[in-house]
Amino acid sequence: MWPQRPREEIAETLGVAEAVKHLRKTTEDVSIPLIKELHKIVFRKSKEFAGRFRKKGEEVSVVDPQGNIVHRGAPSTLVVPLLRRLAKWYAGNNDSLQPLVLAAVVHNQFETIHPFRDGNGRVGRLLLINILLKHGLPPVNIDLRNRGQYYHALKEYQSNGDIRPTIELLLKEYRGLRGIVG
Repeated sequence: MWPQRPREEIAETLGVAEAVKHLRKTTEDVSIPLIKELHKIVFRKSKEFAGRFRKKGEEVSVVDPQGNIVHRGAPSTLVVPLLRRLAKWYAGNNDSLQPLVLAAVVHNQFETIHPFRDGNGRVGRLLLINILLKHGLPPVNIDLRNRGQYYHALKEYQSNGDIRPTIELLLKEYRGLRGIVG
């Protein structure tokens, strides 16, 4: 029996599963085509702008459950140059930094850029999964119960450049996996 959820939510959940399958097969690391493809896979059945970055003048903010602005996305005119810079940074650090550090920085920087009108969180977490998989680590899912800690980590990164809260959250999620897997 299908859960009592909106059709779009079910389609997006199935899209995320399809995107993870795609990540397990692709050799691509962090790139603009991969980012667009992940968004398209997840949202093709729910959003007319699936796979397309924000248009010029379309600006976005991330708001926590209490209505506080966690951060504002980069200006739409800077989305593509910032994503190119992120992909170049990743390529230059892929072999020298620990996978959790790489994944945390890419994820947080992607969220700071916020290239899409909607769906950035899912795509950012898929990028995180991609990096972990490419480095031989199991994927990790941010539990909804840890959403407050997740928003705090994003805010600390954007406000102070502090990556530690994100790494601590990832480690907490891995410790939770151990109980299920081990």
